[in-house]
Amino acid sequence: MTIFHITNQRQWQLAQAQGFYTTESLMQEGFIHGSTAAQVPTVLAAFYQGKTDLVLLEIEPTLLEAELKWEAPVHPSGQSTDTIADTEKFPHIYGTINLNAVIRVHDLSPSYPV
Repeated sequence: MTIFHITNQRQWQLAQAQGFYTTESLMQEGFIHGSTAAQVPTVLAAFYQGKTDLVLLEIEPTLLEAELKWEAPVHPSGQSTDTIADTEKFPHIYGTINLNAVIRVHDLSPSYPV
């Protein structure tokens, strides 16, 4: 199963220039947020409404060089809820994303169907 990460065109172009993808969340929280295909619409609605220059990185987990953990969502307060079902957990990438793990890049709008 592939996983997904939402970003903007500028960040993706920067990643291509530097040879890896990173985010502020990696520095602040220790990981890059990911989603399953089923979670992408909810994440788009919650965090990206009205943004237009978005792309969806499709990532093959077996190609990641960084550690991948399936975890409960982290509340903005920093608290995590570990009592949710495994199917509701999010993929968190504990390191930069090597570009060969990104197998497709989709142009994205907030109403994009995955």
